[in-house]
Amino acid sequence: MPDFSSFSHFKVTSPSKYVLHVEVARPQKLNSFAPTTWRQLGDIFNLISSDSRVRAVILSGAGDRAFTSGLDLSPETLALLSGTVKGEEPLEEERLRFYKHRVIKDFQDSISAVEKCRKPVIGLAHGVSYGLAIDILCAADIRICTSTVRFSIKEVDIALAADIGTLQRFPKIVSSQSWFKELAYTAREFGSAEAERHGFVSFVATDKQDAFEKALQLATLIARKSPVAVQGSKHLINYSRDRPVQDGLDYTAAWNSFALGTDIIQAATAAVSKKPIVFGNL
Repeated sequence: MPDFSSFSHFKVTSPSKYVLHVEVARPQKLNSFAPTTWRQLGDIFNLISSDSRVRAVILSGAGDRAFTSGLDLSPETLALLSGTVKGEEPLEEERLRFYKHRVIKDFQDSISAVEKCRKPVIGLAHGVSYGLAIDILCAADIRICTSTVRFSIKEVDIALAADIGTLQRFPKIVSSQSWFKELAYTAREFGSAEAERHGFVSFVATDKQDAFEKALQLATLIARKSPVAVQGSKHLINYSRDRPVQDGLDYTAAWNSFALGTDIIQAATAAVSKKPIVFGNL
């Protein structure tokens, strides 16, 4: 596996063959995201995406209290977002707008790296899961939570319209636009039962260890499948989500015309012979 030791805000391990576990490692700060944190998250998932030895990823937060409490409202973060640099003259108004646009786009790209990662990502939420936690979980492929999780689309409480992905992805995940808008407008907490009922999570675990074991079970199962088929499925699902059905079908036909090859022959042979198969890396 690649060397992730330089990423000071994360711990990356391999609990199973072809599987990586990425932990936000700032438990003393409730795993909140400073600028360094979100930049490292993007860099980590860009590395994972191009590493052929990785086939599935679990993303969680260290400690017992939080997956992430959201944005770290430290002086560093506020200075970056406001464009005020100590010792420098304030930016002119029009330049400040361009500056803020670049900051927001860079932030969005860091979180979108989870969704754009070629490998399936399982998000594991526990404890406090506010604001940016929802953005990150929406970018994951599969979401698991503990029974005591505390979710909130928190941004309106800091006078902000969520701008890192929740407003775009969340309504495409859940079953009720009315419920989603209520959460976005009020920032109220919601728990595991509501999240499961509306389709935000696919499994509720009794505690964090139970959630991790379920996530590892899923990730290990995914890692045994053909990476051509799994990574192709993720790409086609994401491509088709925002397009008409026929556009998705046409693109899938083009995709599979070059993607189908030895893996499908091996899988068919293994199905007939009842023998296990080990697929090559991709």
